[in-house]
Amino acid sequence: MKHEKISIKWKIFLFLCVFVVILLVVLWLLQICYLDSFYKFISTKTAERVREQAIGLVLTGDEGIESELDLLAAKNNLAVYVTDYRGEPLYNAEYIATSRLNTLPKEAFDRFYKEAKENGGSTEISIKGKEAFFFRKKPRMDMPPEFVQNHGQETAESVIFIDILEVEGKEQVLFLNCLLTPVDATVGTLKIELVCISILMLGLALVLAFIISKHISRSMIRVNTSAKELAKGNFDVVFEGKDYKEIAELSEILNHAAKELGQTEKLRRELIANVSHDLRTPLTMIIAYAQAMQDLPGENTPENIQVVIDEANHLANLVNDLLDLSKLQSGVMTKESRCFDFTASIHSVLQRYNKLIEQEGYRIIFASDTSVMVDGDEYKLCQVIYNLVNNAINYTGEDKKVFVRQIVKAKNVRIEVEDSGEGIAPEDIPYVWERYYKTDKNHKRAVSGTGLGLSIVKNILELHDSVYGVESQTGKGSIFWFELEMCNTNK
Repeated sequence: MKHEKISIKWKIFLFLCVFVVILLVVLWLLQICYLDSFYKFISTKTAERVREQAIGLVLTGDEGIESELDLLAAKNNLAVYVTDYRGEPLYNAEYIATSRLNTLPKEAFDRFYKEAKENGGSTEISIKGKEAFFFRKKPRMDMPPEFVQNHGQETAESVIFIDILEVEGKEQVLFLNCLLTPVDATVGTLKIELVCISILMLGLALVLAFIISKHISRSMIRVNTSAKELAKGNFDVVFEGKDYKEIAELSEILNHAAKELGQTEKLRRELIANVSHDLRTPLTMIIAYAQAMQDLPGENTPENIQVVIDEANHLANLVNDLLDLSKLQSGVMTKESRCFDFTASIHSVLQRYNKLIEQEGYRIIFASDTSVMVDGDEYKLCQVIYNLVNNAINYTGEDKKVFVRQIVKAKNVRIEVEDSGEGIAPEDIPYVWERYYKTDKNHKRAVSGTGLGLSIVKNILELHDSVYGVESQTGKGSIFWFELEMCNTNK
């Protein structure tokens, strides 16, 4: 199925490009559109700070105040002007070309002084463009033109802070002039710089976005390609994404999944082949004997009829085991628990093998010291014993011995079924509980049972919350075991 969505590489590339564009837009907004506002805010805060420092210097009345005020004005690009209450200059430090505080007319001074007095000894006067704010009511005809025109700064805006201070019993007036907006040349320079920066950043962003997106998506694309091979049924595919922690963990999980899927597929094929073989064999014998009895006189003997019955029973048992296994694995089958004599049940199960012992020479040895009571489904637990003994009979050695042991612990009873066969290789032990799994890989008809026993055993024991396992060494046989909790008969 073809997806129309954009690939992760180009999506990361697009996100990075959009991020850079957003940064440039924010930069243009802050540096050009809102430059005046930011500059005014910062300049005002700086002027207020310098104003407090200047007031402190004037109030101290030290001899070196003039040099300190000059240094303060120079460092902050401000104009500081101090007069007495009549407007006579005391100190002057002006570092703004548009400032004309030292040529302030007497009428303007009196107006400033009066306004400051009315406002508790402090006021602010704003000036914008050519217009001198403090002369807008009725400017004098003899006013110096350079004071009014503000030296051609038509769009510049400034503010004058005026404070009336008392020093040694006499009033002094502090003027502080601050430029609030940058000049046009500054804005023009910033625009040219931003154009160059924008072009450079967009070029670098395209290159870096392509490199970063390709690097980040490389592992994901590689894992995606391997996943497509896995979906096609190639279970030998290897996932190699190791660039990032999450991708590395995903690769490990997918490698494990591929291995398990491959093993499952292998077991599925073996299951189909083995079930087909086990179904075909009794059917072939039933058909062959039935046709012989039909076509040949004298073949309708009790022996031939018994063969047909035995093969039909084997076929029925195989179908029943398949149904039981399906119910157990799907969770449909439940247990009917009760407290019963497990030792007596084991004895009854082993009696079913009397005919096999007599005819084939097998020896089944049961070792138990005492009778134990367990809480569980007696029928299903007997099926566990039956299937484990069947498995041991099928794989025991030439001595044809099978050992069944009952070991009583503190609260549990452990059942062991041991054969003297070839044993199981360590790498095959995790799979012995699978349906029809065989270590020699050469399927042959079981001496006893249907070949589904261990898988049924596993599901019944898990239904009883029992611990179970297998211990085996190559050439030394195998021990299949499980443990059940004993029930308290005194309750």
